Amino acid sequence: MKKFIIERELPGAGKLTAEQLQGIAQTSCEVVNGLNKPYHWVESFVTDNKIYCVHIAEDAETILEHAKRGGFPATSIQEVKATIDPTTSTPA
Repeated sequence: MKKFIIERELPGAGKLTAEQLQGIAQTSCEVVNGLNKPYHWVESFVTDNKIYCVHIAEDAETILEHAKRGGFPATSIQEVKATIDPTTSTPA
């Protein structure tokens, strides 16, 4: 399984109500459950005009299938090659 960052251009995303975000989340979960493939939606970050999502899947094609079935834009899909954080700065 691979980790992906999905950029979704959605003008006005930052103005979506809690109910609208809940509806998007419900749709995403329904699509994930219907894929019949290993797939995990980790979390999403909502900005003014975009939503950035972290998903775990076998490949980018599965990410695109999730987007298509859910009616979500998938402006960019990038596979995560490594993660770093403040602890990365100290030698093991």
